[in-house]
Amino acid sequence: MILAALVAASLIVPVSVDTIARTAPDRDPTELSLKQKRAVIRPLISSANECIARTVSGNPKFKTLSSAGDVNELIVESVQPCLDEVRAMIDAYDRLFGTGAGETFFMGAYLDDLPGAVDQLVRDHR
Repeated sequence: MILAALVAASLIVPVSVDTIARTAPDRDPTELSLKQKRAVIRPLISSANECIARTVSGNPKFKTLSSAGDVNELIVESVQPCLDEVRAMIDAYDRLFGTGAGETFFMGAYLDDLPGAVDQLVRDHR
């Protein structure tokens, strides 16, 4: 359920952020090493995570949560205000790793790790 809701929300607003042009303007993304690609994408992942965590922790329902499932619902609600950050991450991932790779990353590893990342960020900022 969380996957479908997040994917649908992330596709609503197209955002064009040329991360590669800002970080390596004279380099073709296919020429970058895996380490360089990860260095480019890491701040975008952090930005999306931080936006979602900020939105979750600012939600009045957050203080009354009773289960992990409730946190997941708040995460789903928090994607909408963070669409720019999420879309930038997906678009950059596509440019770095190939068309469709961003969506695959988002629906797989990113969403798998998101509840833990949000939990950690919220705890770190208390």
